[in-house]
Amino acid sequence: MRRILLGALLAALPASTYADDETTWKPAPGSLMTRWAAQVDPATVHPEYPRPQLVREAWTNLNGLWDYAVRPADDAKPEAFDGQILVPFPIQSALSGVKKDVKPEETLWYRRTFELAKPAEGTRFLLHFGAVDWASTVSVNGQVVGEHKGGFDPFTFDVTDALDFDKPGQEVVVAVQDPTDAGSQPRGKQVLKPNGIWYTAVTGIWQTAWLEPVPAKRIDALKIVPDVDAKAVVVTPTVVGGEEGDEVRVVAFDGDAVVAEATGKAGEPISIALAEPKLWSPDSPFLYDLKVTVGDDAVGSYFGMRKIAIGKDEAGVLRLMLNDRPLFQYGPLDQGWWPDGLYTAPTDEALKYDLDVTKRLNFNMIRKHVKVEPARWYRYCDEMGFLVWQDMPSADNKTDESRVQFDAEWKAIIDALHNHPSIVMWVPFNEGWGQHDTERVVAWTKEYDPSRLVNNASGWTDKGVGDVNDMHNYPGPGMPALEENRAVVLGEFGGLGLPLEGHTFSAKDNWGYVSFKNTEDLAARYLGLIDRLKVLAGLGLSAGVYTQTTDVEVEVNGFMTYDREVLKFPAEAVAAAHAGLYSPESLKSTVLVPTAQGGPQEWKYTTEPPAEGWNQPEFDDSAWPSGPSGFGKKETPGALVNTEWTTSDIHLRKAFDLAEAPTGQVWLSIHHDDEAEVFINGRSVAKLPKWTSAYEFFPLPPEAVQALKAGKNVIAVSCHQDRGGQYIDVGAIAVEKAQP
Repeated sequence: MRRILLGALLAALPASTYADDETTWKPAPGSLMTRWAAQVDPATVHPEYPRPQLVREAWTNLNGLWDYAVRPADDAKPEAFDGQILVPFPIQSALSGVKKDVKPEETLWYRRTFELAKPAEGTRFLLHFGAVDWASTVSVNGQVVGEHKGGFDPFTFDVTDALDFDKPGQEVVVAVQDPTDAGSQPRGKQVLKPNGIWYTAVTGIWQTAWLEPVPAKRIDALKIVPDVDAKAVVVTPTVVGGEEGDEVRVVAFDGDAVVAEATGKAGEPISIALAEPKLWSPDSPFLYDLKVTVGDDAVGSYFGMRKIAIGKDEAGVLRLMLNDRPLFQYGPLDQGWWPDGLYTAPTDEALKYDLDVTKRLNFNMIRKHVKVEPARWYRYCDEMGFLVWQDMPSADNKTDESRVQFDAEWKAIIDALHNHPSIVMWVPFNEGWGQHDTERVVAWTKEYDPSRLVNNASGWTDKGVGDVNDMHNYPGPGMPALEENRAVVLGEFGGLGLPLEGHTFSAKDNWGYVSFKNTEDLAARYLGLIDRLKVLAGLGLSAGVYTQTTDVEVEVNGFMTYDREVLKFPAEAVAAAHAGLYSPESLKSTVLVPTAQGGPQEWKYTTEPPAEGWNQPEFDDSAWPSGPSGFGKKETPGALVNTEWTTSDIHLRKAFDLAEAPTGQVWLSIHHDDEAEVFINGRSVAKLPKWTSAYEFFPLPPEAVQALKAGKNVIAVSCHQDRGGQYIDVGAIAVEKAQP
């Protein structure tokens, strides 16, 4: 068998690999459609090879038109079906041609037949499904060949013994049950009644279905682990149908050139030394090809040499490290939803389009949010150099049984995605949704895959374990306090919303975390957020995730509209701003006055009307009481109250020393509720109306820098409480260009 070239992994096989279909399909009406919907043809729907890390040339694509029926869950296989559905689009989607809900107490039935010539003696046939949501029972020619639970991982059944080559066609029947949010199983953001951040349910086959002829003795799986320190890649082949100790040959290629090879035993690690390995990174996403052979079976694969870890930078701050160098990771929250296909992109070109735009905007990372994509999406990330944080699709996990299922699906997802070099972090929980046994889940994940980092929980419910402390801050940005043993990251922020008429999923009820009326104001606010993010990066923040790649249903806070027709932001300006996050001449931030986020800070304060000159550096505040920051009512959102303040006004003073006056820019870090005014050495440098619900950053005018001096300085703050929440805490940061 010839070596399968890298490009061939992405090439579509000819239409002859399909079972026959008649073109009687059209999309269901009433949905927002993408431009790629017009390219969907039942005879060639998603024709690309679906498994790019274990490639064989012979396969039959079973996508296309299937019969479908929806029946009560206790009913047997229907004698008559309701119509035709286009696989692999879920039944609730327009591109399925059906667009119909399935109740938790119902079963969705699929049926199709296909022709299959009698094969050579000893050939086995494997029936593959990229993903089916949620519980599947598969039959071939009336014989049950297997059952599977899990809506996000691929599964395979050996159907050889159920095939009948004496009949004109082979029949495949799939019965699917999906409780969505009526159950406790992993489902991501699917609900039976969509609203807000919760979206339309997805039921049934939503990734490619296909058939593969294989030898009796064959490679069933590969586990590929790059070892940058040892200049080697370790390949562990799983072989079925053979004997213990079968010899496996592994060859690594750089283009057409063989660069290394080794032999070993099936089921055992095979280490392949690379003299001068080319490292994989966002700037240079180099991939080696692999060919692995046992007996008469040969498969193509690939790998990237990269190392992900946490380590201290030159300033002693713990950072995310790629190939032993600190690299700020920045990218969008990517949910992977489509107005016409829901979980399923209309075409492979559409699937890649989101990544093309993400690259154009100069992101180097993507957080794949509570969803798993087809393997080809990760292959594109491998090729394009994206760092991927992979979430576990969220679940309720309310019962012991559902928690066992969570563990099983999490393991299956890690197994399916393990070999993709782009994936650098596993995220088992998001915002406390179904969060349980965090310490155990994190410990297991780190032990099962020590080659990657683990984020114990993105947002809200950090349990102090894993490799990072991840906060969410809308609109933000913000950062957790620095830690000695974990890097700090911003797992979600932004969410700036702008609905554009003609490009929304709904004519009403559209929302963002902050709403805008035009693209100019939207862009200005976003670029301001990036300026603030650079300050945080200088303080020690290791990564940021902006919400989000596209609008999704009634959420309108995407870089693109839901139909992908409009990019709401100026691409060149955004890309240039992002470049500053990765540059070796990035910003160096120095804390002049800490906030309570890093621990309580002592301030002088009074809740009585102060004497004239209270904000001047020479004012005698010795009669004022001292108290730890912040000041306010504990129920105030986002507050870190260490001193209770319940009156209408408070005045604060704090002295701080500087070895030398800063020469760059000074920023405030402040959480105020309500209006506040800040003075430095008696000079008013900021008047802030209304309130904030979290710590936010504000650049101070040049007068603030001019007011600072070497030696003793005084910052003074007044805050007036109007109604609702009540809180004040202030810090100051000097920002300068770091030396390369």
